[in-house]
Amino acid sequence: MKYYIIAGEASGDLHASNLIKALKQEDPAAEVRGWGGDLMREAGADIVRHYKDTAIMGFVNVVRKLGTIRDNIRLCCSDIREWHPDVVILVDYAGFNLRIARFAKSIGLKVFYYISPKLWAWNTGRVKKIKKYVDHMFTIFPFETEFYRQYGYSVQYGGNPLVDAICERPFQQETFQDFIRSFGLPDKPIVALLAGSRKQELKYVLPTMLKMVSHFPDYQFIIAGAPSMTDADYAPYLHGTDLRTIYGATYRLVSQSAAALVTSGTATLETALLRTPQVVCYNMEFPRLSHWMFKTFVKVKYISLVNLIFGGELVKELMLEQLTEENLMHELSRLLCSERYREKMLRGYDEVILRMGESGASRRFARMMVEALRQSS
Repeated sequence: MKYYIIAGEASGDLHASNLIKALKQEDPAAEVRGWGGDLMREAGADIVRHYKDTAIMGFVNVVRKLGTIRDNIRLCCSDIREWHPDVVILVDYAGFNLRIARFAKSIGLKVFYYISPKLWAWNTGRVKKIKKYVDHMFTIFPFETEFYRQYGYSVQYGGNPLVDAICERPFQQETFQDFIRSFGLPDKPIVALLAGSRKQELKYVLPTMLKMVSHFPDYQFIIAGAPSMTDADYAPYLHGTDLRTIYGATYRLVSQSAAALVTSGTATLETALLRTPQVVCYNMEFPRLSHWMFKTFVKVKYISLVNLIFGGELVKELMLEQLTEENLMHELSRLLCSERYREKMLRGYDEVILRMGESGASRRFARMMVEALRQSS
C-alpha cells in the first residue's frame, strides 16, 4: 500500500520515522512519500519538502507567513492528488494538517491522524474538524482518550513511541568519562542546552540560556545541535565563545548532564525519560501579547508534557515574561546544588515513566493502521 505521511517538525520526524520502519515490517510492499525530515528519509520515505523549510512558530509569525503557508498547502494537495495514496497519515502539526485532512477526504482518501494535535490545550473547536475529516485518530497519551470521549469521538491509544526511542537508543552503557573522551571535552560536569529545532526558538530562548554560563563557571554548557540546524544558525548567539555544539547525540548528551535547560516541546518529555533534572524554557516575539493570548485561549495549567502527564508542577516552567536571567539562574542553582530538590524531581520522573507504559508503541500503531486499511479495502 501507499502511505503519504506529513510531519512538520523534528519530533514529528522522529515519530514518523519509527512508524515508517514499523509499517514496512507489517506491510513489506509499503511505499512511503510525504513531508518531513532526515529521519523519515533514512527510514525509506521519499521527502517532498523538509520541515526546516515549513516550520513556523508563534502567533505573530503565522500571520506574517500566511502566504507561504497557503503555497505549501497548495503544493501538498497537488502532490497528494497526483500520487494518490491509500492513506494520508498526519503527524501533529494541526494548523497545516487539518487543512490537508479536509482536502484528502474531499477526494475520497482515507485519513489517519497519528499523534493528536494538542486540542486539549487550546482551540478545542477543532475537534469538530477531527470528527468530520479523520477516519482514525491514534493517540500517544492516555489522558487524550478521555478528552475525545467527551466529544463522542473514539480514539486508539497504543502507548508512546518516545519510550521506544529511549529504550532502543545506542550508548546506554556509556560512562561520563567515555562520553567526554569521545567528544574531546574537559572533565567538568555538563549542563545541556536544548534550545529547540526552529530558528525562532533559538532567537527568543537561547540568549537567556547562554547567560547562565558566567554564573556557573564550574560547569561546561553544551548545546544539543538540532538536526535541522547548522553552526551558522547558532553562531550569531555565541559571540566568539568556546561553547561546543554537539550534533546527532542529544540522548547521549542529556544522559551525561547534571541538568538541562529545555525549550518546551517533546524534548521536555525525552529529558524526563532520560532522568535528567531540567528547567523548561519558552519565549517568543512580543511576550506580553503572547502571554495575554496564552492566558485567554490556553485551556491547560501547564505547557510541558512532563507536568501534564504528572498532573502537577514537577518541573519548573519559565514561560514568556518569566524567562529572565534571574529566574533561570535561581532554578538552575536549585537543580545543581539541592540534592533534595533533584531527588524529588527524579522520583516524579519515575511516576511519569510508569504512566508512559511499555515500549513497542510504533509497532502496535503500525499494526492498527495496516489492519484498519485492510478491513476497509
